[in-house]
Amino acid sequence: MMRLLARGATLLMALSAGALAWTAPASAAMPDRFAFVLWDGTATVATGTTPAATTVVTGPPGRYRIVFPGAAAPRGVVHVTAINAAPHWCQANTWGPSGVDEVVYIDCYKAGGAPDFTPFTAFFERSSPPNIAINGRFGYVDAQPTGALVDSFNSMGGLNSVTPGPVGQWTVKFPALGTPGPVDGSLQATAVSPTAARCKVFKWASNASGQTVLVGCFDALGAPVNTRFTLTYQYQTSLYGASWPPKYFGYLWNRPPLGPASTNFNSTGGVNGIGPAGTGLYLLKFPNLAVTPDTVQVTAAGPTSDFCGLNGAWFHFPPDTVVRDVNCFTNAGTPINTGFLISVNSQF
Repeated sequence: MMRLLARGATLLMALSAGALAWTAPASAAMPDRFAFVLWDGTATVATGTTPAATTVVTGPPGRYRIVFPGAAAPRGVVHVTAINAAPHWCQANTWGPSGVDEVVYIDCYKAGGAPDFTPFTAFFERSSPPNIAINGRFGYVDAQPTGALVDSFNSMGGLNSVTPGPVGQWTVKFPALGTPGPVDGSLQATAVSPTAARCKVFKWASNASGQTVLVGCFDALGAPVNTRFTLTYQYQTSLYGASWPPKYFGYLWNRPPLGPASTNFNSTGGVNGIGPAGTGLYLLKFPNLAVTPDTVQVTAAGPTSDFCGLNGAWFHFPPDTVVRDVNCFTNAGTPINTGFLISVNSQF
């Protein structure tokens, strides 16, 4: 098993993004359940894991069994991000309750499609009505290749839908999650499959009636593929769909260059920063978010088969959270400057 490389203390940061003002809501909602884990290749890392007693067991090459104690909930969504300096991705395989625990299986691959062990960060969340007012907008889908919904949630009570298009493409609509537009908030997408697949956000549009997202998925050869997938949308709320708590969260869209200010948010009012760290490498800083345990998820964005992950685990220079680095690759595993979405979320 590989360990995460130690990180240096000297950081070069280009602060070139805008931020939106933050106003605490009068009321807040918590999801039914949420849990996350940071696995360094040999052990869970306390600062990136909740519940603290979460366990990870390896299976066949690239297969992991995650047990989130006391977090059992039906259905819900899973997201996972590989952490490796070499080109890797991870995807969900299956998940569900086992007694009071939530058990999640994930699979990881290296470029070319061979199963391979790697560090990772994984996240589980489930929400259900009745909806309680939250500060922002939140929704998710777990969809079959046909567009049939395995699970779905919309913080405004709208009926989400998934419509298949050409092979490997789906139009996802989150009605009633209206925002000013033309593009607001952030997204995370993850393939759900027993065979190698990965998903990303091709594009999305925001307006007063809701969100429309085009999701694309690829196989290990970079060809479009029909697969089950999960997609989560957040706007001025955490990736769990709650606002206060947790009150420490942020997100950013690297288009590149950066997306509009409405896609770059920090709940403390800080200005998230991003700077180049080499071809396909991006160094990011999220001010005032160094509250642990916390989780980071990354999803590639754009119409090609490129994919993104983390070069190493995020770390904390209080009061800031630093991600060194997001890394992105072509299907063949060559570093490339490309688009991605990143979401940073504390438990508290």
